[in-house]
Amino acid sequence: MDEGTLTLATDVRRRKPILPRVWHFASFGAPGVLIYLCFVMAPILISVGYSLTNHNPFNPPSEYIGFDNYVLLFQDEQFLNALWVTTILTVIVVVVPNVLGLGVALLLDRKGWLYNVLRSVFFTPVILSSVVVSIIWTKLLDDQGPLNDVLRALGVEHPPGWLSDPDIALYSVASIVCWQMLGFCVVVYLAGLQGIPAELLEAAEIDGAGPVRRFRAVTWPLLAPSLTINTVVLLISAFKTYDYVKVVTNGGPGSGTTATLAFNVLATGLDANHVGYASAMAVVMLVIVATLTTIVLRFLRGREVDL
Repeated sequence: MDEGTLTLATDVRRRKPILPRVWHFASFGAPGVLIYLCFVMAPILISVGYSLTNHNPFNPPSEYIGFDNYVLLFQDEQFLNALWVTTILTVIVVVVPNVLGLGVALLLDRKGWLYNVLRSVFFTPVILSSVVVSIIWTKLLDDQGPLNDVLRALGVEHPPGWLSDPDIALYSVASIVCWQMLGFCVVVYLAGLQGIPAELLEAAEIDGAGPVRRFRAVTWPLLAPSLTINTVVLLISAFKTYDYVKVVTNGGPGSGTTATLAFNVLATGLDANHVGYASAMAVVMLVIVATLTTIVLRFLRGREVDL
């Protein structure tokens, strides 16, 4: 047998039949793909279709109107205000839990039963329902609630209207979201801190680096993956904020001072029954979130590679 024939025979033996590979994919991959198509891609495509119509379930028939909804959207002051509100909320929710979470994680990165208990305490709000958290904070921040009672006892004659003052309400809602997400950031940063090799920190200490220098030169660069996870999760969570706004302020006080994009989508689609217009809002919101997430991921992952 010559060399060419031997090589061909070897390739035939190594080449696996295609039918078992197809069956393997159908058994293990197809269910996940099917669920993704049914519960992710199908709703997105349906929303895109509705956004090109004036669909109203209580006022049939629906008519194709092309991109009229999108043109009207960017002339709608209510939508533009919701976009601005969502931007402010997102910036606060991305920055504050990240900064505070890193600080708390550095304080809790120690051994002992007390630190284990504190970790559980900080993580507890994460597992609570956002509706439950919103109800609790609504009672605490009420004009006649415990917080203002304490301020009056301390001599403050006119405590702030945490949820009734249009200048403060949005920041109160953002604070509630930050409070619940703080524990998530703490846990992610703690996992990153505990994955840092002790030898690197010891070597830096031997070289004369103080705590601040060790943090800047060793700890912070190695926490880049943790920063990426927290930033992306917080960005997506903040941009789709609805339940906090619905329970705490219902979009007020005043006219849309705390109404986010997600709140406007559901209010327009479910309350006003303008499903076509609400679908256009949802599609724009999806594009914005996908674009921001892609940019943030590229930047932060690039930072991980550079470090």
